[in-house]
Parts: sequence; C-alpha cells; structure tokens
Amino acid sequence: MGGLFGGAPAAPAPLPDPVLPQKSDADIQASRTNERKKRLAASGRASTILTSGTGVTDDSTSTKKTLLG
Repeated sequence: MGGLFGGAPAAPAPLPDPVLPQKSDADIQASRTNERKKRLAASGRASTILTSGTGVTDDSTSTKKTLLG
C-alpha cells in the first residue's frame, strides 16, 4: 500500500509467455477425422428414435379425465 504521499511501489516485471506444445499437422488431421466420425455416428434417424417398431407398449396416460363445468 503506497500511502497518501509516499507513492505506490513499483510493479513487478511481467512473467514471460509460457511455451505452448506444438502439434504436427498429422495429429490435427487425425483429430479432425475422429471428431467428424463421432458426429456422423451420433447423427441420423437411429439416434433420435426412442421407441421400438411397435411403439409405446405401456398404458400410462399423461392426462386425467376432469369434470368441467
């Protein structure tokens, strides 16, 4: 803390930028290919169908009969 008339202490020197690991182009291409394959496998009709070919087999209803009026 600098005080009212004493001024502020000098700021510390900034740290040097860290050295980031470098990936080769082959690694990047392989990663892109794997991500594309995962997206293609997750897309399509098979991933969105939640029932079998016979449909829903249980008799549960989401609404109940009510007397109106």
